[in-house]
Amino acid sequence: MKLTEDEGRARLAAHDHGILCTVHPDRGVDAVPVVYAVDEDGYVGVPIDRVKPKAAARLQRERNLEADPRATLLIEHWDPDDWSQLWWVRVELRWQGDDVAARAASLATELSRRYPPYRDQPFARVLVLHIVGIAGWAATG
Repeated sequence: MKLTEDEGRARLAAHDHGILCTVHPDRGVDAVPVVYAVDEDGYVGVPIDRVKPKAAARLQRERNLEADPRATLLIEHWDPDDWSQLWWVRVELRWQGDDVAARAASLATELSRRYPPYRDQPFARVLVLHIVGIAGWAATG
């Protein structure tokens, strides 16, 4: 069953993690698991934190977005015993660059509220992406 945009947005807001896909210039799709926050204006904040170890100061997803601002966030629910509970939502996004400090600060506040390890806002940055499309499917209504 195809989800309405409103249902997709509701599931996005209620879920706590997903797979962020950006475009690598050589290998194509670059997919990584992320947590996120969503605001009422249709923006998604993806943290670059100081909690988990990083291989580099600038992550590949950031370099990918600088080269191509398109991204997709995929969230889903899987139940191996009850396939009537399956659903997914695909969110088309556009990175907003670094000139969105107020929006990034607001999303950082929401991230700190949602995730206890982020209580003190240990963020190097918060990537701000605008929702430009939502599609989804659910096994049942």
